Amino acid sequence: MSIMNSLRPGGRNGLSSRETRDPIGLAVAAVNRLAQSDLIDRVGLRRQTEQVVYSTTRNGFRAATVAGRTFARAGRRTAGERPASAESRGLFDLTPTEDEQMLVDVVEELASEVLRPAAAEANEACAAPAEVLEAAQEVGLPGLGVPESLGGIMEERSAMAGTLVAEALAKGDMGLAVAALAPGAVATAIGLWGTEAQQQTYLPAFTGNDVPVAALTIAEPTVLFDPFTLATTALRDGDGFVLDGVKSAVVRGAEAELFVVAAMLDGTPALFLVEAGTDGLEVEADPSMGVRAAALARLHLTGVRVGADALLGDTDGTAYTECVRLSRLAWCALAVGTGQAVLDYVKDYVNERQAFGEPVSHRQSVAFMVADIAIELQAMRLLTWKAASRATRGKDFAREVGLARQLCTEKGMKIGLDGVQLLGGHGFVKEHPVERWYRDLRAVGVMEGAVIV
Repeated sequence: MSIMNSLRPGGRNGLSSRETRDPIGLAVAAVNRLAQSDLIDRVGLRRQTEQVVYSTTRNGFRAATVAGRTFARAGRRTAGERPASAESRGLFDLTPTEDEQMLVDVVEELASEVLRPAAAEANEACAAPAEVLEAAQEVGLPGLGVPESLGGIMEERSAMAGTLVAEALAKGDMGLAVAALAPGAVATAIGLWGTEAQQQTYLPAFTGNDVPVAALTIAEPTVLFDPFTLATTALRDGDGFVLDGVKSAVVRGAEAELFVVAAMLDGTPALFLVEAGTDGLEVEADPSMGVRAAALARLHLTGVRVGADALLGDTDGTAYTECVRLSRLAWCALAVGTGQAVLDYVKDYVNERQAFGEPVSHRQSVAFMVADIAIELQAMRLLTWKAASRATRGKDFAREVGLARQLCTEKGMKIGLDGVQLLGGHGFVKEHPVERWYRDLRAVGVMEGAVIV
């Protein structure tokens, strides 16, 4: 049975679970339906209504985060269970294992059958359709980074599997890939650095049938943002902490039930678990140039008080540093997948497009540009896979992920630009997806957090 045939319908009254609990999405949908109505023309309100729609999309809403589910506290505040690192095979071999290849095959079907057809509308709506998110959940993506003993699907450390999955999903659409992978990023973080109590409290929800919306928030609305010099602060207060600051690029922030928030603690960056509905949390729509389907938002923290058990990982920055590196690795994988989509699309286009009685691919300038895309893409893939392989085996991968990010940032944007150029005038219009992929690829060099592998 194909993935498309296995999707379940939305919630009651035809509304998806996302729409029923997302006030921002509901309001945007309402004003858009109003703008499409003939009634406003009959009463002479077309111009005023269009201005409302424009303002809504541009500025969004700002409201307190919705109170999500209640996570029952369980377990002890001792070190939690950590996924085992994969053993080295003694050879430099990046060939996916049999299990990894089976997983990639399923995800590629998901990307082609579900993500790609929904991408254009999701980009316009700045939201991922419920059907896409449900399909990702059914495949088991939220539990990809959770140890099998805690209900996940992998026996060993899965950075390589996560990288392959992110790449495969991005071939469908980067924005939808980010939206689908965001809850799993939080689950992976808790699996890697959580205490037994944090794992027993939160991870069961990520391995069940009703996965919570969750977001890993590192980025901030700061020029030349440095993830190791955060403006968001965490001050010790009695037996807990008080968080203040603003986080940006929060995936599906308006509907998130759990956040992992990065903040400076005693001069060192650290991670904190913050549940939606906590006093002092506000979310604001923040549409972006690219990755629009991820429904990005800003999270405002004003005197947010959390307990001592909210600290995720250590206080010396070790866990946080690894989190940043794993996030950058994930974004490299997304860049590779999107770059592959560009290559596949323009290769067919230039072979089919006729000019002066022959395909435009017969022109050397065109053929060389396509070849350059293929060469740079393969270099991006090899560097990304090498970094993921070292992370999977528990080895230091700082150098490899640094090289991969530099290459994927620079060449990813160039691949997007060349893709637009190869389509000529068609590259500038929304009839073809390359202009969207170009905008998405520009996110790779500026995004921090949101997804990890």
